[in-house]
Order: sequence, then structure tokens, then C-alpha cells
Amino acid sequence: MSKSFRTGKSGKSGKVGKPGKAKARKKNSAGPIAFFVSLFIVALGTIQLVSTFHTYALNLAELNGLKREEASLVAKKQELENDIKRWDDKAYVTAQARERLGFVFPGETAVHVLHPEAVTGDGDSESDSSSSSESNKKVLPWYSELAYSFKKADEPVSQSKDDSSGGSDSGNTQDEQNNTQDSNQTNTGEGTQQ
Repeated sequence: MSKSFRTGKSGKSGKVGKPGKAKARKKNSAGPIAFFVSLFIVALGTIQLVSTFHTYALNLAELNGLKREEASLVAKKQELENDIKRWDDKAYVTAQARERLGFVFPGETAVHVLHPEAVTGDGDSESDSSSSSESNKKVLPWYSELAYSFKKADEPVSQSKDDSSGGSDSGNTQDEQNNTQDSNQTNTGEGTQQ
């Protein structure tokens, strides 16, 4: 059997004489495709590299933040441990009881100076005016303020001067309410410290 019989072609074809040109075309057409494939691979590698460096930078920033937080927590822990050690000292406990709670030893008399600048002689006229305004606004113990808040919350809401219908009756009502509030304040101990 001949070669042409197997392939179904005649013995001579037109393509047999041009094998160099077909290979040249394949080489030329493969060049741009290979260039774009290699460009795609380089771009993909660059994206992966940038993503890796970005993740590294974020992790490094988080690590530095955690180190700063750890340092502040260690300092706070040391401060709290020092506070605990201070409470083991009887002199510190005594000083805190005297200062915070006003405790005195048996036989001692507690003296509370309302205006220390009057005793020491320190202070200017400006500080005197500010201290007098501060003395009018004394801080009550929390339980007295709580009782005052409950009483104040139970009182009906009074009308303001703009909302009132006018006339002398509304002025008298306001004065009566102010007097009632003043009497409630003296009953609850507001404005005075004992």
C-alpha cells in the first residue's frame, strides 16, 4: 500500500513544498501570546507580593500596638500592686481613715475648717469671692443627694414664667413653690455639710 492511499491524498500536495513558512508563522504567532501570558504571570506575582507586604505591614502595626498596650498594662499592674502593698501599712490605713472617712481616735476632737485660707492667711480677693461661691455649693454625701433626688423627682413639674398665663396669681404661685422648695432643702440638709 502506498502512502497516498492511506492518507487519501494524491502523492503530491501543495503544502509539502512550504514547510519553512508554516513553522515561521507558528513561531511569530506564538510570540505575542507568550508575551501576554508572561506579562499576566508577572502581574499576578506582583499582586501577590504587594498583598503579602501589605499583610506584613498590618501585622507589624498590630504587633507594635499590642506591645504598647502590654507595656501600659504592666505599668498599671505594678501601680495596683503598689497600692495593695500600701494598704498593708497600718499608718497608711489610719491616714486614709482619717482623711476619707473623718475617723478620729478616742479622746480626740474632730475639727473641720471650712475656710482654710482664713486660718493660714493665704488667698487673694479673687480667691475669696470664688471660695464664697464654692462654700454656697457644698457637696452632700451621696445618700443625702440620693434622698434629695427622690424628693425632687416626686414633686410635680412647676410651670416656667413663659408658660404661665400671666397676672399676679402666677407670681404668687412661683413664690409659694420657691418657699416650699427652700423648706424641703432645709429638711433634707441640702446646702449644709454636717
